[in-house]
Amino acid sequence: MPQLAITARIETWPIAGEFVIARGAKREATVVVAEVGDGTVTGRGECVPYARYGETVEGVRDAILAMQGRLEGRARLLAEMPAGAARNALDCALLDLEAKSSGQRVWTLLGRPAPRPCTTAFTISLAVPEAMASATAKAAHRPLLKIKLGGDGDDARISAVRKAAPESELIVDANEAWTPDNLEYNLAACANAGVTLVEQPLPAGRDEALARIKRRIAVCADESVHDRASLEGLRARYDAVNIKLDKTGGLTEALAMADAAQALGFEIMIGCMVATSLAMAPAMLLAQQARFVDLDGPLLLARDRDGGLRYDGSLVYPPEAAFWG
Repeated sequence: MPQLAITARIETWPIAGEFVIARGAKREATVVVAEVGDGTVTGRGECVPYARYGETVEGVRDAILAMQGRLEGRARLLAEMPAGAARNALDCALLDLEAKSSGQRVWTLLGRPAPRPCTTAFTISLAVPEAMASATAKAAHRPLLKIKLGGDGDDARISAVRKAAPESELIVDANEAWTPDNLEYNLAACANAGVTLVEQPLPAGRDEALARIKRRIAVCADESVHDRASLEGLRARYDAVNIKLDKTGGLTEALAMADAAQALGFEIMIGCMVATSLAMAPAMLLAQQARFVDLDGPLLLARDRDGGLRYDGSLVYPPEAAFWG
């Protein structure tokens, strides 16, 4: 393989309104884009550094650039870099480069089925019940809604949301905001509202209570699960795992993790950060194995990249070859 040239840049993309979860609010998405070129073609990948895991935007950009002269392919990348946002951007850029160089779609190179359009969740931000009900009413035509919750008053929030969207399937993301004391009460409130899945109710590393309680609703690990190495210890606590490319460190590990998770009996959720279609496109290969698809990042932005993924309501289509893969 010829010497690969690496570039990395920080971009900000305005959010339509405000995105609010239990850990805070933001009005723009900050992403890092990696480009890897062989002198003829260039591959692209996008990641979102996450402060929850000690990542900074500048640190991720610098980690990408530090691979200059050391990048020899995806196998070497997984050995050289830890899982995280920087490796994700480079892994996806390398896959894009391989596809463009070979003239084949990336799923063909990886021996995976061609992705089909799939239904994505649409996120309702955390707010007071009345505001969440109002936002939900505007999205009630969507078949799958992801509801951000955050602790005290969540029973009123989910009840208000259900009344505003009586026909939609609901999944909930508590973003580690519940406690062992209110866990069963909040799970029961969600079950009574017909919620299908609750994501990461307790903080990672302090989720032992999930193994002790009986529940009427499936629980999904997010912050508690990162890559294949973290799967085995979660079997007594969780029914599903949320796979995100920024956690696994790229599509290569994410595909292997999805296969391993299914072999262990977990249901699969494919998640994302708030980012452009360039970050969503690789995850479309994973969506084919998922019970729940949450790739609505571009829908939450004021605008997306030119040539990005096509969204028809909640139906999201695979990327065009010229865009990625």
